[in-house]
Amino acid sequence: MSTPPPIAMLAELTHRCPLSCPYCSNPVEMARQDQELDTATWARVFREAADLGVLQLHLSGGEPASRRDLVDLVIAARDAGLYTNLITSGIGLTQKRLAELDAAGLDHVQLSLQGTNPEMADEIGGYKGGFKRKMQVAEWIGDIGFPLTLNAVLHRRNLHQLPRALEMAQEMGARRIEVATVQFHGWALKNRDALMPTRDQAVEATKIVTQARKALKGRLVIDYVPADYHEDYPKRCMGGWGTSGLNVIPDGQVLPCHAAQSIPHLTFDRVQDASLHDIWYKGAAFNAYRGTDWMADPCKTCERKTIDFGGCRCQAMAIVGDASATDPVCIKSPHHGALQAQADTHAAQEDAPLTYRVAPPKQSEPAE
Repeated sequence: MSTPPPIAMLAELTHRCPLSCPYCSNPVEMARQDQELDTATWARVFREAADLGVLQLHLSGGEPASRRDLVDLVIAARDAGLYTNLITSGIGLTQKRLAELDAAGLDHVQLSLQGTNPEMADEIGGYKGGFKRKMQVAEWIGDIGFPLTLNAVLHRRNLHQLPRALEMAQEMGARRIEVATVQFHGWALKNRDALMPTRDQAVEATKIVTQARKALKGRLVIDYVPADYHEDYPKRCMGGWGTSGLNVIPDGQVLPCHAAQSIPHLTFDRVQDASLHDIWYKGAAFNAYRGTDWMADPCKTCERKTIDFGGCRCQAMAIVGDASATDPVCIKSPHHGALQAQADTHAAQEDAPLTYRVAPPKQSEPAE
């Protein structure tokens, strides 16, 4: 099977962040500030991405506004011909800085939502006053006219706020909302007892999204990531391993997905040592689970093998201890029943405390 070029790249500019969300997808061992790629290197990587076929560039972190050169990075990305999307908590963005990003050519903003009221948002984000600041940033985004996506990460503690999150997306003038039930990688894996939705919550969330999609058709696009521990079939993770996108993390390592570092036998090339073209087409990590040749039964003989590609490799690693196993979310996995029982056990831990994301060393204050 020939490998198509990637259409999107996630650039994790930094792991620094003013928030401490306990579901953060950053690895528990985060890159330090002194390991981050400099402006010139990122600009070269953006040019290589465009030459490779990438169309969309997602500028993420941590919090990308923690980079003082964020405006310069947007200029470099636009000069390379890339569509730019800023994925942000809003903290660290001022009205002046947003205007500078607009002038630099930023195309789109994705704003995270930790809760629909100050109490929930500030508790989950671990940042007092974060909700108030976020609402101010949302107003500035609307005043400038940036196309907006609202990203609502939901879990047992805030799934009851889903109807209000949908209302807020409309009030903010968002074109899209990502209703993303927490995925248990990175810091979220440490917080399964505190964050795992109940089965009833998962069913209710799907019902609410289904109804909202009908009611808001033509006005608001709703992307939905369900509570997959309670599902019968796994998600088509990344559209299939190494088929549509790549991640460059702050120290220059290039990953097939944001959680790939959790698979211990994989090694990742760095942009300091190889071109994106060679990493994408020849890199061992990208070819490890491409296509279907790597599969064993039940995936190998399954009619769904080119639909979900066996599900999430990182989840198979986390739950089964084998990245080549069928994602245990799948009803055909021998581990499916145990996973669902485990999910119910986690969801029953009503008083479980949150373990917050720890800021990496040498963190500086967000740039104004």
